[in-house]
This record gives sequence, structure tokens and C-alpha cells, in this order.
Amino acid sequence: MEENRRRVTQILRLLDLSDPRQAEDLLAIVYEELRLLARRQLRSERVGHTLQPTALVHEAYLRLVEARDLTWESRAHFFGTAARAMRQILVDHARRRNAAKRGGGAERVTLRSDVGDPEDVLAADVNDLHAALERLASNDPDLARLVELRFFAGLTLDETAETLGVSRRKAAKDWSVARLWLQREMTRS
Repeated sequence: MEENRRRVTQILRLLDLSDPRQAEDLLAIVYEELRLLARRQLRSERVGHTLQPTALVHEAYLRLVEARDLTWESRAHFFGTAARAMRQILVDHARRRNAAKRGGGAERVTLRSDVGDPEDVLAADVNDLHAALERLASNDPDLARLVELRFFAGLTLDETAETLGVSRRKAAKDWSVARLWLQREMTRS
């Protein structure tokens, strides 16, 4: 597992996405992990969501490949960016759906205290969560990035700390602060 992670990081650092063959090769390597990430994100969505994990993966991957000016620092950076792209796709999808229904039928997502931990659940409308994360990003971009990595990318606390270049202890403290801030913001909405 660790060897695979290092291999993905090495490939990403050398990658030239303007070469379609390299982009296809990368997709073959990361596809299953992207599907797991998509399934994790869709698990928090409403029942009967029209987007399927495969479609979410392909749409997010296309966005990543089209952003040719990106350079990947690590596997965690790539998957964090992929998670952000998936989140934006889901937000865009919810906006289109809600606009079509004129505001009815809000979608639900779950903000958990720890990825994979069903305890301490805060359910929220995906648009409200997106707005709260945007406010958090304007107040503290580092906390918003931490939330994206933990919640949307599903990174462990250790992986998040490594990606952000902070200690595990600081990442844990910031995760607690970010969760409390978002919970407070979400209850105000």
C-alpha cells in the first residue's frame, strides 16, 4: 500500500497532462481510489441521486486533466484536488436541481467528526455546507483546506498533516476547531 502511494506520487510529479497517453495511464492507476472517493461522497447525498460514482469520477477527472497548469506535489495533493472537484460537481448539480424545483427538495450531506465514524453527525443542505466552507475559506483558508482534505478527500489525520506540512497534533486541533466552526455556522443557517 505504502509503495503504491509513493509510486503514485512519483508518477504525478513527472506527469505531463498535455500528453493524452499519460493522462490515460494515470487514470488507470488512480481509478479505483477515485471511485472509492466518489462513493464516499455520494453516500452522503440524497437517496436516488442521479449522479453515479463512475460519472462523478469521469467528470472530476476531466476537470483535473483540463487544468493543465496544475503540478501535483503528492498523491494526497492530487486526491485532495480531486475531492474538491467532486464537491464542486455535486454543488453545481444541487444548484441546477434546486433551481429547477425553485428551491424545493434540499439535498442532504453528512459532516462527520471523523471520516468513517458515523457518530457525531451533522446533516446539512449541500448548498449551505458549500456556503459555510466558502465563509471559512475567507476567514481561514488553512482550516477550509483541512476540512476539504479530511471530509471530502477522506485523508487520515496523518495524511492531512503531511499534505499541509503541519504536525499531527496541530492538524487534530485545527480539525476540532473547523468542525465546531462549521457546526455553529450550519445551525445559524
